[in-house]
Amino acid sequence: MDILIRPARPAEYEEIGELTARAYLADGLLLSGADDPYLPVLRDVARRAAEAEVLVAEEDGRIRGAVTFAAQGPYAELAGAGEAEFRMLAVSAAARGRGAGEALVRACVERARALPDCRALVLSTQPAMRSAHRLYERLGFTRAPERDWEPVPALTLLAYALTL
Repeated sequence: MDILIRPARPAEYEEIGELTARAYLADGLLLSGADDPYLPVLRDVARRAAEAEVLVAEEDGRIRGAVTFAAQGPYAELAGAGEAEFRMLAVSAAARGRGAGEALVRACVERARALPDCRALVLSTQPAMRSAHRLYERLGFTRAPERDWEPVPALTLLAYALTL
């Protein structure tokens, strides 16, 4: 699979939002399913792009996945001083297991390494996202259990970090 990683274009925001929402819903990652209050946040790519960087994985002219990269600001919920963060990594069902997710994570690592004084890249993930955990660990991320947190009651997010 020949994957191009590039910034999202405004004309693609709706498609990216739907891809992300479908991935989270299909994987059962929203506590309230289609009524979950996080669903509109996942769909609001325009806001993410205004406050962070949204990257897409493109294959043969089709968007196969997306991720939000933040060095600071409201989308860097876990990142502290000297850290960057990525969030909302999603890959379409058709592209899973073919390298789109890995390419997006590697692009985030490259962006973090290019930032002056950035010493780590961090992320939060749900316990059920086991295939994602394997990807992160394969790329050198390690669990940071002291940074696990609950954005809402009954939803514990696991923290991972990559020292740069």
